[in-house]
Amino acid sequence: MKVEAKPHYERNTDTKPKTGADLLVDALIQQEVKTIFGYPGGAVLPIYDALHRAGDSFHHVLARHEQGSIHAAEGYARVTGKPGVVIATSGPGATNLITGIADAMMDSLPIVVFTGQVARGVIGTDAFQEADVMGITTPITKHNYQVQSLADLPRTVKEAFHIASTGRPGPVVVDIPKDISSEVEENPPSVDFSLPGYQPNLKPNPLQVKKLTDALAHAKRPVILAGAGVIHGKAAEELKTFAESHSLPVVNTLLGLGSFPGSHPLSLGMGGMHGTYTANMALYECDLLINIGARFDDRLTGKLEHFAPQATVAHIDIDPAEIGKNVPTQIPIVSDSKAALEELIRQSKEIPHVEEWLETLKGYQKEYPLWYNNPESKLVPQWLLEKVHDYTGGNAIITTDVGQHQMWAAQYYKLEKPNRWVTSGGLGTMGFGFPAAIGAQIASPDDTVVAVVGDGGFQMTLQELSLLQELDLPVKVLIVNNEALGMVRQWQEKFYEERYSQSLLNTQPDFVKLAESYNLKGMKITSQQDIEEKLPDALKTREPMVIDCRVLREENVYPMIAPGKGLHEMIGVKPCEES
Repeated sequence: MKVEAKPHYERNTDTKPKTGADLLVDALIQQEVKTIFGYPGGAVLPIYDALHRAGDSFHHVLARHEQGSIHAAEGYARVTGKPGVVIATSGPGATNLITGIADAMMDSLPIVVFTGQVARGVIGTDAFQEADVMGITTPITKHNYQVQSLADLPRTVKEAFHIASTGRPGPVVVDIPKDISSEVEENPPSVDFSLPGYQPNLKPNPLQVKKLTDALAHAKRPVILAGAGVIHGKAAEELKTFAESHSLPVVNTLLGLGSFPGSHPLSLGMGGMHGTYTANMALYECDLLINIGARFDDRLTGKLEHFAPQATVAHIDIDPAEIGKNVPTQIPIVSDSKAALEELIRQSKEIPHVEEWLETLKGYQKEYPLWYNNPESKLVPQWLLEKVHDYTGGNAIITTDVGQHQMWAAQYYKLEKPNRWVTSGGLGTMGFGFPAAIGAQIASPDDTVVAVVGDGGFQMTLQELSLLQELDLPVKVLIVNNEALGMVRQWQEKFYEERYSQSLLNTQPDFVKLAESYNLKGMKITSQQDIEEKLPDALKTREPMVIDCRVLREENVYPMIAPGKGLHEMIGVKPCEES
């Protein structure tokens, strides 16, 4: 990965008066920020001038669109667990970030966004490039600020990072009027802060944990549901210890993939709309459901009256607002996932008798595995993703857009470790996968990063190919190209009598020539033979590449739970002898 070193410029010293922009740069250094994703404009010119004077203190990544910058910051945050930092100018610069801010909010990603604003004296006058950033972002941020006094700026930045990265992570927006960035402060402002109304509960109530251990001791059909909270809490090892010591099967949510090894004998795979038959039947038939860090969203639960109907539900979550929100919960535990699992391991002495339950689940896995038809004359997307797994040894960081390719990657690329699965879950944002891969590669330069994208979503943010060229980032862009908006087409086939209204992409760019126009390597793959001959070396090379894989348009994602149906009412399930 090529990152050009900047010349070092003299910055204001502590003994000289500082502008608001200088104070912002100092605050970012104090927060140990090394990478900034951004795009300059009029209202943030003082900030960019201060960044210029800061020399090599930061690696600034100039995305080609603000949406690219925030999705890259999300990828960076997902892989590192540290806040991704974004800077954009006022008006359209800020509004171009809205999708990414909402995405980070839904998926609990720590992001700190600095938006420029018009000068305080003209706020509210519809000044040039003015937008009500506070009003727009209030529903989609964990917190937001508009700085009204230069003396408040350093403290506000420190608060923003604290809020974004503690408790349930989330995006924080700091809106900075241009005159504050330019104003000079003679005396160093205080950075001390007190947030009495924000005190996340990190430790579980031992009595509530005792209720759970008592329920577990008597359970016959227990199952763990592991969500993204396990990853955010850095609790993957504790989860593995707890599951193994009690022989507890584990179902992952989409965003929880990687929190438990996908190849482990106790792993049932992903649950929900496109989850495995075994995972969904485990959720449906269990008598004790232990939810760790998942929010029971509709794509997981299906019709609520059929979700874990026989189970006592225990829900461990750092956000008390999530407990009981969608699914009635008998054993609520407000806690950080790591602390809760440590206490569970400490208290759980009696091992439940689950041998019969595990045999039942093994029978489901054997009889109803994931399946697909694999004609040698065609390139099948499921087989493609299996090969990507094989050729990378399951060790790559995988980012995805949203749609069929996302579900196939979740099903067939078994993840063994946390922080290696970067996808848009709650908001379902097309255009996310490729810029997120850029952020992931910057975060982890020595890893193989594969952006698994659809031909539709890739065309929303493909301008970020400039960054692969500029920074020599060895991201592999794997286009699962079915010449359609695949998931839309699948729904139209199943629920709209095959009326493919505006879902077929019959006109496309030549993606190989597109890559070459950015001085990148491009490759077109149309057969299984191409995969076996070309893909291993392409994935191993340490250079960027765009790989256009032409797959069957008609292929669907199965299993599938139709709208309004329960987890046990899956379609597209076949017994093993038929698959």
